[in-house]
Amino acid sequence: MRIVVLSSSLYSETACAMAVRLAELQYVPVGVLSLSTLHRATLLRKLGQWGVRGVARYARTKLFSRATDHAPQMCNPHLQPLIERRGQYFRSLRGVGDSYNFPVAVCNDHNAPGSLARLKAWSPDLIIFAGGNILRKPLLAIPRLGVLNVHLGLLPEIRGMSSPEWSLLNGVPLGITIHFMDEGIDTGPILQEYEYPGASHCDSLSELRNQLIAFGIAKIGEVVAALDRGTLAATPQNDIHKDSQFFVMHEWLRSSAAERLTNLRSAAGGA
Repeated sequence: MRIVVLSSSLYSETACAMAVRLAELQYVPVGVLSLSTLHRATLLRKLGQWGVRGVARYARTKLFSRATDHAPQMCNPHLQPLIERRGQYFRSLRGVGDSYNFPVAVCNDHNAPGSLARLKAWSPDLIIFAGGNILRKPLLAIPRLGVLNVHLGLLPEIRGMSSPEWSLLNGVPLGITIHFMDEGIDTGPILQEYEYPGASHCDSLSELRNQLIAFGIAKIGEVVAALDRGTLAATPQNDIHKDSQFFVMHEWLRSSAAERLTNLRSAAGGA
């Protein structure tokens, strides 16, 4: 199966871990198409997601880390087992590509004509979205099977952003959904859903998110293998409610979600 990975940055820990996971399962990507790390649109998106302090921390740990550093500081330490090999760490997608012998290309927009031409040249059966632009119809139509996404919530109940927090606030089990993408927001056909068993051991929302990301990457191999064997079919979302799409939440709602996570931890006998 020919697989392409889309990434939001050359230094994306999620995309690096995803590419390594696929390669270790003998699904070496035929290519990775990453947004430019220093492109204005990328920086503005990261500012909106992480704030100034988060972007500064990212730059300090990724862009300005030294090649001689034995172990990099990580935004998501749960991905470290995937990006560490025999005491060496993959610091960027280029390093992963060099190690597993696949090309890594950089663009400013995944939907741009040049990006589409490159993707068509790679002739993917499957594209896996590990971050980047909102994808448009011409790109979604390129892979034979479709574009795969790991959503940090159970669909169709929890769509959009801040999915773990909204799951807590709405009493929906925490978990992930692996689904095909379409032009809507998390409205594409569902391949697999997994409830996450480790939520009661998380002591913060950021820890919960990090663990869900790692959980999704661990599960992606099962789905890719099943698609390759032809033993898994997608199920359309027939119960999509307009009011189930959530957005970035106000800080007082985030605090309420954090409190519910603490209650969940306490109920399970956590420290």
